[in-house]
Amino acid sequence: MTPVRPALDPELRVLLADMPLMSRLTPEILAQVRQLPTASVDLLLADRQIDRREVTVPAKDGAQLRLSVLSPATTDRTTAAPCVYWIHGGGMVMGDRFSQLDIPLEWLDELGAVVVSVEYRLAPEVTGTTLVDDCYQGLLWTAEHSEELGIDPARIIVAGASAGGGLAAGLTLLARDLGAPAIAAQLLICPMLDHRNTTTSSRQYSGVPGVWTGEMNEFGWRAVLGDLADDEVPAYVSPSRAEDLSDLPATYIDAGSAEVFRDEDTDYATRVWAAGGQAELHVWAGGFHGFDALYPQADISATARRTRTDWLTRLLRDI
Repeated sequence: MTPVRPALDPELRVLLADMPLMSRLTPEILAQVRQLPTASVDLLLADRQIDRREVTVPAKDGAQLRLSVLSPATTDRTTAAPCVYWIHGGGMVMGDRFSQLDIPLEWLDELGAVVVSVEYRLAPEVTGTTLVDDCYQGLLWTAEHSEELGIDPARIIVAGASAGGGLAAGLTLLARDLGAPAIAAQLLICPMLDHRNTTTSSRQYSGVPGVWTGEMNEFGWRAVLGDLADDEVPAYVSPSRAEDLSDLPATYIDAGSAEVFRDEDTDYATRVWAAGGQAELHVWAGGFHGFDALYPQADISATARRTRTDWLTRLLRDI
């Protein structure tokens, strides 16, 4: 039986009609996708007054991780800036530190935030906790160099989209359990949180072409987890497995109603509330996975992005 699915937003439906969609990923397709041109950081930065710094940071195993540090070009260095530590999406198998970078650059423009974007290593070349450990090492370096970077260490926000949102959630759990560094908030955009892939929404968006389908989700998770059994999967990798969601920083979660991650994201916010935490949840009616990154010109996308920025503005004002 074909599952019933929420209707797409009418404007997004028209835009999506011109996009080639897939049902599944394979190693061969992944290799092809990785060869496609990536986001041009020079184009993103062309009309902005930004100081850019590229650094390398050692991973736990000694590998060199790349970070891009983007700061507002200003002579006023008397006030430490907030920092957005950005983790890109791509199903944990593709993308780089410039993917979806236009999203945090809006916060640089509007809020004067320093953006630090990490290039974590991808599955299946690395597996298990390596990806989140890479993100942690980059965050640790950022916090330790906060004075040098002009960052207020009390206003570091961890943010990410899709796989990056899931890694941001895992990173926040890891930093909480290790006691450092301090994270003021986590901003999770359509996050990839649950390796089990068994929710109603994951079933609704299987067996049909899409931006990110249940089959593609299974491929991404299997690339990271290999043959680990469910009870062996660390919560830092699959945050929905975390039994304790207490003592987390302020949390923002959003998703579309017409996407794989809708139900696991809604559940995560509900469990943060159940643990006494503060979470803001938005499920955008008719939004598919990554709609606001792919089609920022759509009305629903502009609203979603504006709502995130407004939340972040309020948060930073009150810290």
